[in-house]
Amino acid sequence: MNKILIVPGIVAVVIIIVIIGFASKVPDSDDLEILTGTPADNFSEKERAKFCGTSDAKSSKYVKEYQIPTDCTQPQAITMDPQGNVWFAQSNTGRLAKFNPLTETFTEYDNMFWPAGQNSMIWGLDYSDGSLWFTDDKHDSVWKFETDTRRYDVMNLQILEDSLPQRLQVEGSKIILNDFTGSQIVILDEIESETPVTYALPSNSEESVVGDFTIDSKNNLWYTNWILEQNGILARVNQTTFDLSIQKNEDLLEFVMYTLPSDLKTPNGITSDDYGKIWITDSSNSLIFKFDPITRVFSKYPTNEASSLTYGNYTGQINSTASKPYWIEKDSTGRLVFNEQGANRIGVLDPDSLSLVEYEIPSRNPNWGDCANNDCGLAQVFDFTIGDGKVWFTEWAENKIGFVDTSSELPFSVGLESAEISIKPGDKRVLSFSVFPNSEDSMEISPILSNPNSADGVDAKLNSYTKSILSNSENKFDIEVSASKEAISGEFFILMGAETENVTLGQFLKVIIE
Repeated sequence: MNKILIVPGIVAVVIIIVIIGFASKVPDSDDLEILTGTPADNFSEKERAKFCGTSDAKSSKYVKEYQIPTDCTQPQAITMDPQGNVWFAQSNTGRLAKFNPLTETFTEYDNMFWPAGQNSMIWGLDYSDGSLWFTDDKHDSVWKFETDTRRYDVMNLQILEDSLPQRLQVEGSKIILNDFTGSQIVILDEIESETPVTYALPSNSEESVVGDFTIDSKNNLWYTNWILEQNGILARVNQTTFDLSIQKNEDLLEFVMYTLPSDLKTPNGITSDDYGKIWITDSSNSLIFKFDPITRVFSKYPTNEASSLTYGNYTGQINSTASKPYWIEKDSTGRLVFNEQGANRIGVLDPDSLSLVEYEIPSRNPNWGDCANNDCGLAQVFDFTIGDGKVWFTEWAENKIGFVDTSSELPFSVGLESAEISIKPGDKRVLSFSVFPNSEDSMEISPILSNPNSADGVDAKLNSYTKSILSNSENKFDIEVSASKEAISGEFFILMGAETENVTLGQFLKVIIE
């Protein structure tokens, strides 16, 4: 029986690590015309292309993919160990796999405790001191894998009836995770003991969900708490006062809430930058929000819309081209890396230079788009990890992993006539940006302009959207920025630049409404 400990302002539960037995689930024979003896048998024959992949590994100048030896593993969460090995969880097998970048070889570790025929979304994976820890949303559990003994153990959370452990981070003797549908942040303490202690930071609404979390340089834990497409808060909890509350059994917790903007619909990912700013992805559209804790002001940064290579629109029924940025993390240079799940891209945003590079993932699964044949689709890039100048990612619907080499020279540069402009309500400005080739090779480019601020009364448009051939000379594009008479005062950002088949490069223009 679990022992319940009541601490002022905090609920704590003691749980015991046990190996749990789940009921096995084998697909009905009526659904499977041909058995393969691989994890693909978890899906009917007609479903396998959608969930198991449709093509071999591909590469571009910036991206290299690798095919996983076992069919239909559905790779999801991914991380790296100190030796540079890439580890990822297979959500259709319940096991972990290791990829050695030097030898380009895979090793997959069977999980004898995983129920046969079952799959689960595995959103979180982290390495610490010879062990890997990962979440299991179907079974409300956290798993541990010891790399030396190759042993799996599982901790069954079951704190609430409707829990969904998602992202996970190991901090010394603690594990922090967000319980998405359980609407709480969960802290597992003394994780190597037989009786870990669980503390829960509840949300402000039972109907809400809790998104990802981040820890800033001042030991503040930040996370989002929201109701889909309605409203939400950004919460800040100081971990030092949290620990004191536990030690002294007093309510010393420092807990602050900020109301999220009404147009921030689905705040899944979150991270903090080198300057203490908080960055939040909005997976309902093409936006990334920045929050300044000092001014308490939110700013919006648009990404490039998804291309027709992603959604296709063969039937003409597609009404959204949102890039859907999902998770976001800071790399060692202070840049912000995120996966654009709806655009089949990895994005890298530099807060210092206000530049954005978006790398196209070569593989696409047409079963996740409105495609005529195999001419579009999504690989479902659900997670990534950063190390050694590369961004490693998983392709859940294509049974592959790969990396983006962010050190590769980009084909062109973008320069703005002005990095910042001021405009009054009811006025407009005409200005330009230029695209400069970085080599003598000719290439076809298309200008881009992303403006998320029309609802705020700020709008921008290109004079021409035609493709151009970029050779040895500068290409210049004119844009018109306008503010309606009802435009609200503040700072707004517009992305402008160009794209090729493999990469997009843009610069942000700051627009100040006086």
